[in-house]
Amino acid sequence: MTEPQDQSIGRTAAESTPYWPEPARPAAGSPNVLIVMFDDVGFSDFGCYGGDAATPTIDAIAARGARYTGFHTTAMCSTTRAALLTGRNHHSVGVGCLANFDSGFPGYRGKISKSAGTIAEMLRPHGYRNYMVGKWHVTPLYETGPTGPTDGWPLGRGFDRYYGFLDAETDHYAPETVRDNTLVPPPGVFEDGYHLTADLIDEAIQTLADHHAASPDLPWFSYVALGACHAPHQAPKALIDSYVPMFESGWDVARERRLERQIDMGIVPPGTELPPRNDWVSAWDDLDDDSQRVAVRLKAAYAAMLDHADQQLARLMDFLERTGQLDDTLVTVLSDNGASQEGGPQGFVNALGPFNLIKEIMADKIERLDDIGGPGTHCNFPWGWAMTSNTPLKRYKQNTHGGGIRDPLVVAWPGRVDDGSLRHQFCHVSDVVPTLLEVLGLEPPAAIAGVEQQPLEGTSFAASLFDPDAPTAKVVQYFEMFSHRGLWLEDWKAVAFHAPGTPIDDDVWELYNLAEDFSENHDLAEVEPDRLSSMIDRWWSEAEQHKVLPLDDRFGPRFAESAARVHGDRTRYDFWAGMGHLPTDVAPDVRSRSYRITAEVVISKDGATGVLIAHGDATTGYSLYMENGRLVHDLNIGGTHQVVESDRPVPAGRHDLIFELIRTDGVGVGRLLIDEDECGRMKTKDTFFTMVSFSGLDIGHDRSSPVGRYESPNSFTGDLRRVIVEMEPDQDIDHEAAGLAQLARE
Repeated sequence: MTEPQDQSIGRTAAESTPYWPEPARPAAGSPNVLIVMFDDVGFSDFGCYGGDAATPTIDAIAARGARYTGFHTTAMCSTTRAALLTGRNHHSVGVGCLANFDSGFPGYRGKISKSAGTIAEMLRPHGYRNYMVGKWHVTPLYETGPTGPTDGWPLGRGFDRYYGFLDAETDHYAPETVRDNTLVPPPGVFEDGYHLTADLIDEAIQTLADHHAASPDLPWFSYVALGACHAPHQAPKALIDSYVPMFESGWDVARERRLERQIDMGIVPPGTELPPRNDWVSAWDDLDDDSQRVAVRLKAAYAAMLDHADQQLARLMDFLERTGQLDDTLVTVLSDNGASQEGGPQGFVNALGPFNLIKEIMADKIERLDDIGGPGTHCNFPWGWAMTSNTPLKRYKQNTHGGGIRDPLVVAWPGRVDDGSLRHQFCHVSDVVPTLLEVLGLEPPAAIAGVEQQPLEGTSFAASLFDPDAPTAKVVQYFEMFSHRGLWLEDWKAVAFHAPGTPIDDDVWELYNLAEDFSENHDLAEVEPDRLSSMIDRWWSEAEQHKVLPLDDRFGPRFAESAARVHGDRTRYDFWAGMGHLPTDVAPDVRSRSYRITAEVVISKDGATGVLIAHGDATTGYSLYMENGRLVHDLNIGGTHQVVESDRPVPAGRHDLIFELIRTDGVGVGRLLIDEDECGRMKTKDTFFTMVSFSGLDIGHDRSSPVGRYESPNSFTGDLRRVIVEMEPDQDIDHEAAGLAQLARE
């Protein structure tokens, strides 16, 4: 940086002329920008889109703003977030699929390219302060450990402050939280009534209160990315109870009820028809009583989670209004994709058991009916309710039919966008950044931190904000996810559902005129073959241009390849006392293999108690600990506790306390040892088949949701020197099952 010509440096201050560079100042009247992103919320779930759950806060924003009915996303969470933040297509910026793996191809790195600046990086030079709370999930998970690298974390991509979680999901009662660039325990996690959504909104309010105190003359950008309503569906029990009666009539009635509301509201055109039930979804009346009871309770947990999130959002909106900031804030509320199909035909109370080949039968679900939505559960609702969430659209998240990619979008800006009307124009999540830049009067930078920037690929829909009848400037938009494909072209849509493992050329393309067929009910492929052929050709052209190729429908192999590349040949981990939390994706990979855990301790004459090492939480994981003077190991597979206890107390003095699991032909033999002297043995066919846990690893305590049958943190009271985990090179993972298990996280 060259100094100005009127600055001079003499021998003394009296002989010198000082200079102070002007700080970046936004243009007069630049508004604050608030983006609130929900997770896995379907097209019809908000009340103002026809939903059943109470969402008065979102509905009020819509009433003083605008609702879009033609807003589209990418069918998945990482991908939509990458497009939202950068204003480009997700493949183009290296996030063609999930942040959980790097496929080795330009469009599938799992990390936003440095040549694709985020909206935070674009706003920073113009005087904006940028804040984020919530779900990030555009950093490769193998980069989320304490050593990073953190260049792909929020602070590395333009945000000034961050509090949230980096993975696809987290337990809302015991979350895996990060503050700025450090893994931290969440405040209040051991208190009754803690819930992550409330914690995130507390943080958002505090951040904006701090901003208002320190720099009230500067605008801010706040990105609030809630975990609601991604699984696990968790909410206060009383709220869940209140929703049970609402859903007892079942999903067939609920779909019809929602469609009727949507037509009355003008969300969908008169005459819109419900498509047939999605594949393998049973008629509600064909379910037995127990299946209905469980399904109702699981749906009630989802609705309560959305209601609870709306209540928390109300506190943020109230804060902005009380502090006089709301009138200067452009507010956007959206979802990242359609409702999730990962709950399967019956839904789950704890999905982590089935991922490790422990089937959750209906009797198990009934036994835990009242636990649904509470601590120690990993709930997801069945396909029928996901289908209902996406009313009146086909299929789900992951798919490129409407149910996966058509989502709610609410925009409000006092004095500018405030008439409560509807917008029916097509728009895409990659269009949000160009729209913001246009309304703020800013140009995208040519370079950020010395890196030349890719051109924006989204198309501004700013004109439609101010004129409900303004035609869309968008011409074409492609879609792809796990080889499901789609193309929107001037109100026509070509779409292909892809069955994993089948040849791409066997896929059947469908054709719809969306201007006349909102719900994709009438396939015109045979009526307009030339149009369809032309659109398929255009899809391949768009795919080549935007780094979509090569198509890859593999689930498991991509996860397995990523894990193998990250962990390499490493078979030993040394955890010294004083170590902090380790996320699960960088913790020892003990799935489907033999391993040995050694804790080096000194026990006083008064004995000791507490956790030596714990990886996971109450839904699944393992813990080695001392209790009543004895050594205990709990192998918790989906909430099924397989406990082995030493046959004698651990004597005072220096000892190696050991648990080893020898796996042969799918059967595990576990042994407890005190200084190589066996003191306990177990045998099991149930070990970690495809996953250990969503929650990470700690030594000397159990961070929050306890793996074993004890209360957290259950800190070790003796002298713990080190814990060593050694793994044998006999790992044998069913790659396809592993991938499906991992996919359920997203």
